[in-house]
Amino acid sequence: MGGLVDSHCHLDYLARQGDLAAVLSRARGAGVRGMLTIGTKLRDFDAVRKIAEDNPDVVCSVGIHPHEAGVEETDVARLVDLASHPKVVGIGETGLDYFYDKSPRAAQIERFRTHLAAARATGLPVIVHTRDADEDTATLLEAAAGQGPLAGVLHCFTSSLELARRALRLGFYISISGIVTFKNAEALRATVREIPLDRLLVETDAPYLAPVPVRGRVCEPAFVAHTAAFVAGLKQVAPHELAAATTRNFRALFARARFADAA
Repeated sequence: MGGLVDSHCHLDYLARQGDLAAVLSRARGAGVRGMLTIGTKLRDFDAVRKIAEDNPDVVCSVGIHPHEAGVEETDVARLVDLASHPKVVGIGETGLDYFYDKSPRAAQIERFRTHLAAARATGLPVIVHTRDADEDTATLLEAAAGQGPLAGVLHCFTSSLELARRALRLGFYISISGIVTFKNAEALRATVREIPLDRLLVETDAPYLAPVPVRGRVCEPAFVAHTAAFVAGLKQVAPHELAAATTRNFRALFARARFADAA
């Protein structure tokens, strides 16, 4: 399967774990034409951006993960400034995680609102992490969209069909990770069948959540091909059609992204 984009991975994490050049080579060999490496901590953003600068098929985002919301502070102006770099194509990841609750919920909500305001200010899409926080996530997204144009994606989607529908009504995209291949993910598979093909993205969330048939291994962008093939089956389209559609969707959402053939 060629022409895929891994719409959400953490290449800086993989770089700390081993040979990033080999990871990128395997991705390219698997037909991955582009990767979005995600910012989760402002204190690590320079490393995230450097990976994007060094690789023509990698772009990046800037943001504070909800797990870090109680540790790192920011304001709209700082996010807007960091997002001015041409390799930055999105704001986040940001959002709410009430499953782990690693940061106070009030701090998570405050940071989420700041990121949403930065997304509106820059015109860049917001990359949303949500877990066990469907109602608050939907309410905050709807409130932000009511204040001005807002684009974005719910990444690594595992939430309810109702949250998917509310996000889709706002024009958001839904990104599917390797979780969809897991044995206990039938509810997610049912949701994927209902999401319009022109609103789907695929991702790895590497180094986490390796899909079947490589579950249990350290996840890497090459594995997005397994997830994409599985989603193609759910959507009853040919693998090349799924690849073309999700890449087209990525380009529509992350309009600043420019990928060149890797050396």
